[in-house]
Amino acid sequence: MTTTDTAVRAKRSLPARIAARAGGGALRVFLLVVGLFWLMPTVGLLLSSLRDEADIEASGWWQVFSHPGGLTTQNYGDLLGNDKVMGSLLTTAAITVPSTVLVILIGALAGYAFAWLDFPGRDWWFMVVVGLLVVPVQVALIPVAKLFNTLGVFETTPGVILFHTAFGLPFAVFLLRNFFAEIPRELLEAARLDGAGELRLFTRVVLPLGGPAIASLGIFQFLWVWNDLLIALIFADSGNPPITVALQQQVRQFGSNIDVLAPGAFLSMIVPLAVFFAFQRQFVNGIMAGGVK
Repeated sequence: MTTTDTAVRAKRSLPARIAARAGGGALRVFLLVVGLFWLMPTVGLLLSSLRDEADIEASGWWQVFSHPGGLTTQNYGDLLGNDKVMGSLLTTAAITVPSTVLVILIGALAGYAFAWLDFPGRDWWFMVVVGLLVVPVQVALIPVAKLFNTLGVFETTPGVILFHTAFGLPFAVFLLRNFFAEIPRELLEAARLDGAGELRLFTRVVLPLGGPAIASLGIFQFLWVWNDLLIALIFADSGNPPITVALQQQVRQFGSNIDVLAPGAFLSMIVPLAVFFAFQRQFVNGIMAGGVK
C-alpha cells in the first residue's frame, strides 16, 4: 500500500469507512432482514384471513406455524358471497382507473405545454401550479362539497373522480414538465424539420421518452386513489361505496368482524401490489432518471 493510499483512507470520514466495509455480505443480510420485517404485516394479514374467527380471537397469527392445519379458505368464500364488499371493489376500480388515466393524460399535455410551448404568462401559470402543491386536501373539502352539491355530483362516482383528478394534477404537471424539459432540444427540432406537428411530436417523441416518468406518476396516483378513505367517506355514494369505506362499514358494533375485514383488506391490497410489480421497472427507471437529471 502506497503512502498516497494511506493518506486518502485516513481522510475518509467515519461513515464513509463504515459504508465501505459494510458493502458486502453484511449489508445484504441487513437489507434482507429489513425487507422481511417490512413484509411481516402483509404476511400476518394473509395468514389471519385464512383462519377462523375463533382462532383469530384466541391467538396470534404466528400460531399458524405450529398448527398449520387450522388454515381455511372459508373466509374468502364468505367474502365472495358478500355483494356489498364485492360491489365496492368494482366501484373502487371505476373510480381509480379514470382518475389515473385523466391525471396522466391532462398532466402530460400540460407538462409538454409548460416545457416546450411559448404562450403568455407561461412561467407565472407554472408558479401557480407549483403553489397548488402545498394546498392541503382538508382545506377544500367543505367548498368543493358545496360546489358538487350545486352541480348535482355530490355523493356520486363522477364527483369522486373529479376531486381526485383535480388534486392529482398539480403534482402530475410539475413532475412531467420537469422531465419533459430535459429532453434535448435538438431532438425536437429535428422532428419539426421532418414535418412533425406539435401533436405528432407529443405522441411520437415526447410520450415514449417520458415513459418512465409517466409510469411513476401512474403508480403514485393509482395507489393514492385506491387506498383513499377520507375523500371516499365524504364524496362517494354511501349506497355503493369504495372498498375502503365498505370495509369500515363492516365493523360490527360489538366486534371487529375480522373474518370479513382480513380477507377483504388483503384482496384490496393485492390490486395495488400487482400494479406496482407490473410497472416496477419503469418506476425505478423514472426515479433514477430524475435523480441523474
